[in-house]
Amino acid sequence: MTSDPSATTTPRSRASRIRRGLAWTAAVLVLGAAGSGWWVYSHLSGNIDSVDLDRAIGTDNRPPKVVENAQNVLVLGSDSRAGANGELDHGDVSGARSDTAMLVHIPAGRARATAVSIPRDTLITRPECRDKDGGTVPEASRVMFNSVYALAGPACVVKTVEQLSGIRVDHFVEVDFAGFKGLVDALGGVTVTLDQPMTGAKGGLKLDAGTHRLNGADSLKFVRTRYGYGDGSDLGRIGLQQQFLLAMLSEIKKQDALGNPARLYKLADAGTKSLTTDSDLASLTALSDFARSMQGVDPSTMETLMLPVAYDKVDRNRVVVAQEQAARLWEALRTDQKVPASAKDSPAKGGPGAKSPAPGPSPSTES
Repeated sequence: MTSDPSATTTPRSRASRIRRGLAWTAAVLVLGAAGSGWWVYSHLSGNIDSVDLDRAIGTDNRPPKVVENAQNVLVLGSDSRAGANGELDHGDVSGARSDTAMLVHIPAGRARATAVSIPRDTLITRPECRDKDGGTVPEASRVMFNSVYALAGPACVVKTVEQLSGIRVDHFVEVDFAGFKGLVDALGGVTVTLDQPMTGAKGGLKLDAGTHRLNGADSLKFVRTRYGYGDGSDLGRIGLQQQFLLAMLSEIKKQDALGNPARLYKLADAGTKSLTTDSDLASLTALSDFARSMQGVDPSTMETLMLPVAYDKVDRNRVVVAQEQAARLWEALRTDQKVPASAKDSPAKGGPGAKSPAPGPSPSTES
């Protein structure tokens, strides 16, 4: 009796086809995951612009690093109106300035952090720098701090801060209007609390005293409000910026944004679109590693300070560094020590209840 070949080969061939099908499916999934992972990595890393600080400043012109495992990060907020930024602020302003500048010190133990805001109206001595085209920007005295970025770019701001403080800046991170707005919107907003109304003067944000959930556009107005809150000065605005920084960091921690892949991608995509860093941070891997190393820093223990300043004796609309207090502040950060109370007392103050000085003569200065 002749057996039917199909009766014995069909189940075997069917099983073989199933195994081959599963293998190909697995291969496609693996390749797809690898491909999408590479696309995500390339996409996010491609968003980041960078500057090689050692090349731009010169290694011989930088202060030495005193405490090896401590980190000092200069955070800049650019007020450029280029591209999408112009839709968020229609002011007739050319170029860009460092609208916000904070030197964030993270100690070796990563248990706490200190953020020092540098008032944009501070008169400083700008060191000689190279501009983006390779030309030389000469040293100049009594120039406003926020003009340095406009004339010579972020590397010169880093050099200026290093000269001012004697502290080696390990990294810098710059975010513009659009990047800031996108980051807040990716979080679903940030909650802030005001102890007095914000009046909305000169096109600013108008808010009652109390707690508010702000979207990206309103958050940008909040951190840029000057005339409608406190004494109407840049010193008063610094308090709002520091308050918002802590609120945003708390929001990121509350949402466990770093532990949620989908949310993390959304934040990373929004945050990197308008991001410029030093070359050592200019990849998704480097940024991720740096973020993970900072996870021990609790926003609730982060100390926010303003560089101690005094009103300039010639131009009362400007401030100068209060050298005695500032020297103590910089020394504490440079050596990774607790900042003494005597280093926190700024002769010129801003914020609710503070009064602006009476206007004095305003000699010509670069701005």
